Amino acid sequence: QVQLVESGGGSVQAGGSLRLSCAASGIIFRITTMGWYRQTPGKQRELVASITSGGTTNYADSVKGRFTISRDNAKNTVYLQMNSLKAEDTAVYYCKVSVEYNYYWGQGTQVTVSS
Repeated sequence: QVQLVESGGGSVQAGGSLRLSCAASGIIFRITTMGWYRQTPGKQRELVASITSGGTTNYADSVKGRFTISRDNAKNTVYLQMNSLKAEDTAVYYCKVSVEYNYYWGQGTQVTVSS
């Protein structure tokens, strides 16, 4: 059974930092891309950052220079270091793990940034 366990969300003041983690277990196929998405009420889920198995990263323009995505392939874990947080970063953050022919979502973790 595939499980994606997210952690690290919470509340922080503007300018602060948080680090999200997402650990995947029960996946028998090779993991390709791992990523973080976020969603606010009434809006579509949007890509925040992604990283391929080879380490190539991609960021939304709104987080470039502030967020850093990384992964530990041995642990099937993806991280999102979020610095200089802004009120507009407030959202539920979801990790997504892709394998060949399929993908999985985490349960989501709330990030709240107060100004």
